[in-house]
Amino acid sequence: MAVASSLSILSLILSLFNVSLARNLYTTTVLDVASSNQQARDILSFDPLQARESSTQQSTEPWLFSNTSSFSLNLHSREIVYKTSVEDYKSLVLTRLERDSARVDSLNTKLNLALKGINKQDLKPVEVEIQLEDLSTPVVSGTSQGSGEYFTRVGVGSPAKEFYMVLDTGSDVNWLQCQPCSDCYQQSDPIFNPAASTSYSPLTCDSPQCRSLETSGCQSDKCLYQVAYGDGSYTVGELVTETVSFANSGAVNNIALGCGHDNEGLFVASAGLLGLGGGKLSLTSQIKANSFSYCLVDRDSPKSSTLDFNSAQLGDSVTAPLMRNSKIDTFYYVQVIGMSVGGQPVSIPPELFQMDDSGRGGIIVDCGTAITRLQTQAYNSLRDSFTKLTTNLRPTNPVALFDTCYDMSSLSTVRVPTVAFRFAGGMALDLPAKNYLIPVDSSGTYCFAFAPTSSPLSIIGNVQQQGIRVSYDLANNRVGFSPNKC
Repeated sequence: MAVASSLSILSLILSLFNVSLARNLYTTTVLDVASSNQQARDILSFDPLQARESSTQQSTEPWLFSNTSSFSLNLHSREIVYKTSVEDYKSLVLTRLERDSARVDSLNTKLNLALKGINKQDLKPVEVEIQLEDLSTPVVSGTSQGSGEYFTRVGVGSPAKEFYMVLDTGSDVNWLQCQPCSDCYQQSDPIFNPAASTSYSPLTCDSPQCRSLETSGCQSDKCLYQVAYGDGSYTVGELVTETVSFANSGAVNNIALGCGHDNEGLFVASAGLLGLGGGKLSLTSQIKANSFSYCLVDRDSPKSSTLDFNSAQLGDSVTAPLMRNSKIDTFYYVQVIGMSVGGQPVSIPPELFQMDDSGRGGIIVDCGTAITRLQTQAYNSLRDSFTKLTTNLRPTNPVALFDTCYDMSSLSTVRVPTVAFRFAGGMALDLPAKNYLIPVDSSGTYCFAFAPTSSPLSIIGNVQQQGIRVSYDLANNRVGFSPNKC
């Protein structure tokens, strides 16, 4: 009897030891559930008008810009610009996810057209004629926008008029709505009037900028542009040059941008879009920036951060190779070799993150996509690794594109396994817990904020980037990630 009792006690001790050892084998971080819940509740009552009135900027006279000049703009989340009409947080999340799915479709459509060699299309003359007849920098979150969730404020024209513009690393063409409008959506600022600007100048059809357009037309030797997005949004008008001013940093003359007279889609509140992609017409290319960086505030935060051009690389950055696709110069690819959960590598074939010789596959960093998309096989492995280490959490029903959700209504904080991207060169980026476990309602439901995609293209979205300064070293082809550098 004594021997049996001793063996039972020994078995219990070994069992407890094994549990303790298993827990110590993986790394964890803390999710502040109470803080996230409070922020989700507060954002519904936030007053964008008051915030806009307190963030006015003064533009200066144009200066001679060089590719070594450094300057900074404020970035804001969408809630600074446009008050949501939904009454509960879950409805807000669902509308965000619908727009995000449209965004991902748009990027995949753009890439697929490029892979098929459909990069240049002329507008049909009849369409051009009809369109012409019809015509007789804080960064802020903008989650209601079809092509971006974060905004900055810039001046356009001489004298400068300031506008909230969507930031988009997945686009090249800069544009804003212009008078006269045959069809314009609602924006928070007055629509730009070209007649009131002394620096407004239409581009001719044989100009280098016009020839760089993917979709163009010509009428009376004026260059016409058209940009269509995969969610059905589009903008059509004249391609012109204008002076663009950047808060108190000065201004740059002769920036090519679209003066949109017919604009439809999910761009409510913003005046237009600033393209930060790698193409010839993007803002970064036109000002010949050596680098740019941004830090995206939490999607539910009324705070702002900055978009910086030509700023020094932070010394403590997690860096990775920046790669380009020979079929499309817009996207910024990063060389990911794997992921880890709890400090342990996830079993994912490395080729799932690689771009092949045809330009398919790979993983891009995009500020306009919210939720990181991974090829289904990679996502399933990541999710399964995470759920194996979260048996202490109470699972609940899936929500929209999220298949892994938890009921945390009784928790104020919780310790969860770390999730990290592993890059070529040996460095890894550990994500804060709030960048992969996000609230989807105001009652304590949290979901694992990754999603599968059947597309070969994977995307690192802005939920995973929030609170991290992302630096694009264009001169040396490096991407840097610096947590807590907003």
